[in-house]
Amino acid sequence: MPIDAFLFGGRRSSVVPLVHEAYGWEHGVFLGATMASETTAAAAGAVGRLRRDPFAQLPFAGYHMGDYMAHWLKLGRREGAQLPKVFYVNWFRKDADGKWLWPGFGENSRVLAWVFGRCAGTAEAVETPIGLLPAEGALPLDGLDIPAEDIAELLRVDAEEWKGELPSLREHLAVFGDKLPPQMREQLEALESRLNAA
Repeated sequence: MPIDAFLFGGRRSSVVPLVHEAYGWEHGVFLGATMASETTAAAAGAVGRLRRDPFAQLPFAGYHMGDYMAHWLKLGRREGAQLPKVFYVNWFRKDADGKWLWPGFGENSRVLAWVFGRCAGTAEAVETPIGLLPAEGALPLDGLDIPAEDIAELLRVDAEEWKGELPSLREHLAVFGDKLPPQMREQLEALESRLNAA
């Protein structure tokens, strides 16, 4: 069965927008390789600490995660491969008062509608340093009672906040040592360049 899209996601109360699309396959692998969530009371350790879990597979991968990343990259080099688009979702963004900005549950289908539209070539997007985000009016919000400022916050990409993520990303990728595919370092450098140009 053909796969049109992969969706990765993390639980982040800030920084990461509701949804964004990778610029290409290698960028999509980078998004999967650097997934992160803030820990909750259900996890051991401090609540709210950032935990990176490549592809949400750390507890399940039976081999080195650097090799796992290389496997994903190799898929993208197959001759004639029709590569899925890659998206990153974050249903958990909060406002300054700690209130959820997105209702989640069934309303997540609105984000999926934009994803499907991107796959079909019918949904508009805008470029940001971290990837492609829904253009104004591209996310179907009819009948949803969310203030415009909350939508703006859900889709906000703050270059300075993202620059603050760079040390954590570098530290995370360094864990994989010589097994880290060079494309992952290149993607990190490209992200930093886009943020500096923003």
